Amino acid sequence: MSHDLHESLRDNVRILGDSLGRTIADDLGQAFVDKIETIRAHAKRGRQGDSLQQRELIEYLRQLPEHDLLPVTRAFNQFLNLANIAEQHYRARFRRVEDYKPGSQPVLGELLKRAQQAGNSPRKLVETLANMRVELVLTAHPTEVIRRTLIQKYDAIDECLTAIESSDDYPERGTRAQGRLEELISQAWHTDEIRHERPTPVDEAKWGFAVIENSLWQAVPDFHRDLDNLLLDTAGERLPLDAAPIRYASWMGGDRDGNPNVTARVTREVLLLGRWMAADLYLRDLEQLKTELSMWKANSALKAEAGDVTEPYREVLKRLLAKMEATRDWAKAELEGYNYDGGPIIETRDQLYSPLLACYRSLCDVGLDTIANGALLDTLRRVAVFGVTLTKLDLRQEASRHAQVIEELTSALGLGHYQEWDEAKRQEFLLAELASRRPLIPRRWECSAESREVLDTFKVIAQEHSEALGTYIISMAAEPSDVLTVALLMKEVGGQVTLPIAPLFETLNDLDHAGEVVDKLLSIPGYRSLIDDRQEVMIGYSDSAKDAGQLAAAWAQYRAQESLVNVCERHGVDLTLFHGRGGTVGRGGGPAHAAILSQPPGSVNGSLRVTEQGEMIRFKFGQPDIALRSMEIYACAVLEATLLPPRTPEPHWRDEMDQLAKVAHGAYVGVVREDPDFVPYFRAVTPEGALGRLPLGSRPTKRRQDGGVETLRAIPWIFAWTQIRLMLPAWLGSGEAFSTRLEQPGGRDVLQEMRNEWPFFGTYLDMLEMLLAKADVAIAAYYEHRLVDEPSLKALGKKLRERFGRLEEAVLDILQQEKLLENTPLIRQAIDVRNPYIDPLHGLQAELLQRNRDADGAISADLSRALMVTMAGIAAGLRNTG
Repeated sequence: MSHDLHESLRDNVRILGDSLGRTIADDLGQAFVDKIETIRAHAKRGRQGDSLQQRELIEYLRQLPEHDLLPVTRAFNQFLNLANIAEQHYRARFRRVEDYKPGSQPVLGELLKRAQQAGNSPRKLVETLANMRVELVLTAHPTEVIRRTLIQKYDAIDECLTAIESSDDYPERGTRAQGRLEELISQAWHTDEIRHERPTPVDEAKWGFAVIENSLWQAVPDFHRDLDNLLLDTAGERLPLDAAPIRYASWMGGDRDGNPNVTARVTREVLLLGRWMAADLYLRDLEQLKTELSMWKANSALKAEAGDVTEPYREVLKRLLAKMEATRDWAKAELEGYNYDGGPIIETRDQLYSPLLACYRSLCDVGLDTIANGALLDTLRRVAVFGVTLTKLDLRQEASRHAQVIEELTSALGLGHYQEWDEAKRQEFLLAELASRRPLIPRRWECSAESREVLDTFKVIAQEHSEALGTYIISMAAEPSDVLTVALLMKEVGGQVTLPIAPLFETLNDLDHAGEVVDKLLSIPGYRSLIDDRQEVMIGYSDSAKDAGQLAAAWAQYRAQESLVNVCERHGVDLTLFHGRGGTVGRGGGPAHAAILSQPPGSVNGSLRVTEQGEMIRFKFGQPDIALRSMEIYACAVLEATLLPPRTPEPHWRDEMDQLAKVAHGAYVGVVREDPDFVPYFRAVTPEGALGRLPLGSRPTKRRQDGGVETLRAIPWIFAWTQIRLMLPAWLGSGEAFSTRLEQPGGRDVLQEMRNEWPFFGTYLDMLEMLLAKADVAIAAYYEHRLVDEPSLKALGKKLRERFGRLEEAVLDILQQEKLLENTPLIRQAIDVRNPYIDPLHGLQAELLQRNRDADGAISADLSRALMVTMAGIAAGLRNTG
């Protein structure tokens, strides 16, 4: 990789930028475009170290007439989105989905050969991939700032770039594609980029299903076809037909933790939408197969099923089509609230899979393997992955909501007050009721609205086939009784459906005690009989980092996983770890391959669940080529972690991390929790107060509407700091930890040893380096200059920037580099290209925030919209924002 951006990427940025310029000129005149270019030129020269240009940029922005502020912010926001399209297009074309150092791109074929060289037999490779259980859980956390209508236009723009690049021999095609590109960019410019209403949970679920329809539906069979070919080359056999190494689940419409908008009715609607969408997609597949499978040769089994017909495959498919059409009609009737009176429907995966499998086996038996392994195999692969529901829907609720139901129940039955009992008495009661054959909940029990909603959710579970549902996650789980409570409610209300129950450990204290809690849980004989010796545990990244600081949280997450692996091995229970990661470093984000290989040995043993959140879904799975590469990366990483696990950390590395985490935690808490100026500074210098008006997602920005930073959700907490480029949650405390150790004898040597030999520590430093490169303390200082008056708050800001500077020095010292991102030029160049377009948005945002405060929140609608556009633009420019 050359130090400059690849030529095609640079050319596409220019093509899109020029087209946007022409569109704006047509709308607002060339004089306005000249203003934009003046602003960009000031910003670019300011980035080259010209302080005069920096001052002139700020002065120029402050003197803009009010009617120019909105179109200026829109112009820079739009360019940043177009730059993202160009980069996304480049990554798809050159298979660079993740930001790796040159030469470290994971390639599945090479890994399979390496695994064989390490002593793994061809059969072992096939078995490991066939039994692999990787579930990518799509979540609707409010980090996707771009409207769906614009995303569709951006996807079409990407298609135009492909057409232009492939038109050398057909110039007329290039001309047509260029004309379509101009049209789409004009459409985007004339479309409001800000939603006026928050999306509902159902809207979010529809967006998730659209990703499957537009991208994954094609990418999934392509991925399996590539995997098939690799296994044939290296192991001499195909992947089993029903194997699905990578599957998809969703939280959209099921995550009710802190979101009052997710109700039992919403969950039921989302499940029905999944059935409707799946039926609609399969109908297209089945119509194609009915058209293509016109053969008459068939085995006796298919002839017996089809009857005395000349085209047996078409006959089987015609019947399947009728059932699938009925399924779509049934789902539509249920959604619209009228009675369905049609024919039999398809309710389970096997009802769709078995007839298709019969066709496949027949074709193979009569020597038509080439046809069997064409479109029919693609549909079989889709059924194996998506079933008849597209995704498995997870459900999440807070532990206290379940405890409230049992408290109301025991009080109503005269059994005492559940919430006053100690843990032993709670367990005794819950286990007795789990073993009892009589119902516990009275038929006409009058309970609170909150408890009724919890029970209604379990009724939805009872009405569904288990294959439509994923895991029931309990947030804020602290004791075995939290899990037993859900098991009891599922038994009492959930009918025959029993879902895996995963406690979620997310605060520092919860992570430190996770192994102990699960050990107690697995020691309960009555519980072991419920779980079939399989336990899922979720590790939370967002709230632990907000609670303890990133370095201390990362080490606590690592130790919690080690503890859980040891506990489950001792009990003879299969463990699946569910990683609740976000898009940013501060929420466990980063390249998936590096993240998986940095986990403790044994924690990724062929199974893994991980959240894919917000805008990262679009970046990783929004287009078929990129989705294909993302799935390969996950399969590659899980296969490597399973067959070639990382080394166990040396005892002295663990001691080092204990000390580093202790220092970092103390420094973080000393500022965030103990400095009385911190909360006022946060409120003054970031757009946190205005952020609540940006209609990003269906969840409130706060768990409670009163209280301070501790009530703020991890996503807006990080989003607010990212907007001013200080990125504080992801680094505060790390500088003190590293600087202290570097000053001690042997400190540099041991930190470099850990960096080079321990994937966990090396990955952490890589993520920290990327984050430091995206941060900009000069921009943060300008926000402070414009928005903060109190001398004590300014003093705190100065200290924070000094801490940032010491951390940057320490990281460069450990990495033995003169500047950040020396070894990852693609990221460095991507940041440098975007900065002249992001910088004006920062200047405008600070100005608009001050005007908003001066007007006590009563600025004009255009200025309010301009403020929201600056947030969207900065988020687009920095990409992994929340």
